Amino acid sequence: MAAGLRRAWRERRAVLLEPRYTPLVAACLCLAEGGLNLWVIRRVPYTEIDWKAYMEEVEGFANGTLDYTRLQGGTGPLVYPAGFVYIFLGLYHATGRGADIRLAQYLFAGLYLLNLLLVFRIYCRTNKVPPYVFFFMCCASYRIHSIFVLRLFNDPVAMVILFLAINLFLEDCWSWGCLLFSLAVSVKMNILLFAPGLLFLLLQRFGLLGCIPKLCICALLQVVLGLPFLLVNPVGYLTRSFDLGRQFQFKWTVNWRFLPEEVFQSRAFHVALLLAHLAGLGLFAARRWCRSEESIFSLLRDPAERKPPPPPLTVNKIVFVLFSSNFLGLCCSRSLHYQFYVWYFHTLPYLLWCTPTTKLAHMPKVLLLGVIELCWNTYPSTICSSLSLHICHGLILLQLWSGTAPLPVLHPSQPSRKPTAISRKTQ
Repeated sequence: MAAGLRRAWRERRAVLLEPRYTPLVAACLCLAEGGLNLWVIRRVPYTEIDWKAYMEEVEGFANGTLDYTRLQGGTGPLVYPAGFVYIFLGLYHATGRGADIRLAQYLFAGLYLLNLLLVFRIYCRTNKVPPYVFFFMCCASYRIHSIFVLRLFNDPVAMVILFLAINLFLEDCWSWGCLLFSLAVSVKMNILLFAPGLLFLLLQRFGLLGCIPKLCICALLQVVLGLPFLLVNPVGYLTRSFDLGRQFQFKWTVNWRFLPEEVFQSRAFHVALLLAHLAGLGLFAARRWCRSEESIFSLLRDPAERKPPPPPLTVNKIVFVLFSSNFLGLCCSRSLHYQFYVWYFHTLPYLLWCTPTTKLAHMPKVLLLGVIELCWNTYPSTICSSLSLHICHGLILLQLWSGTAPLPVLHPSQPSRKPTAISRKTQ
């Protein structure tokens, strides 16, 4: 370790700029983050928003209530799937029925560090982002630390499980990854924004028939987790936990403050956003996720029967498809609230640096990160902050669309796997 640190000091410029030093920088930042989270917990006052309501919602289940329509807290009815109930029931018991807030904060600090380790593992595998960028991803974001250890939202729980699933996908463990992906969906539905990208990857990797068992794993877990509630009131459970038509309050929106409230609440506006989302997914699937010579419909065939045979899925291809799928959904979201920042915060460095970057382009990208952070830390949101956020999102989308897509080559550190039907055929 000491020799590594001495070598790093001699090569300090390379440590900041060369992705191969990501593990070293990640280790240092994780240590720093441990201390920073402890300082935040002890020095910054906790703010009650949803924790008490979460505990009231799961307390109803602990007391034997299985009708989902009767589970509610101080902020309203329970609107999350069953996985949320089981996980937060564990936190309910661990924290003395939710009364020990300080212990809950320490648990969420541990969750923060676990999330960071999973994210860094992805970035070590992609080998795209210069290490100096991770200083902005870690210590510089007040809002992310607040979401984890000062607000105790359920969004971080869902994202940690999601990043664990992505790590499994990178290891070619698609069945286990789908199981964890479905578990993340059962905590909060925002994970479904990654679903179009995951479906594309499953089709490319296995073909239509081959991906059906993976989709069954996702569906089966949802049934198993929701079974106690489905047996009592299936309609109530499905309408409450998977309510896609839910209305959001204008006063909390971060991204649409510049619109009149009547437009924000308009059904026509919501439909327009949905159509824009579908169009964006279709364009990216056809032009950015597929190879130029490959038809989107060829994904339906078995990989062994495709001509020319597809190259193996690479680390960068998997991450690019999943992260861009989520980002497209966020750009077209009906409303973004402050805790939703964690939905894509840790993916921003990859989205900005996954395409080739000249020396002069580094500073504008760092500036984009800073402006996005500023927009999310402006409370309440303003016309200027929400417009600025959309401009930043638009610039990232433009780069993702016009930049060079990740090349279909295996990452040097990617472990070898058993030959697939395709690779056996080409050997």
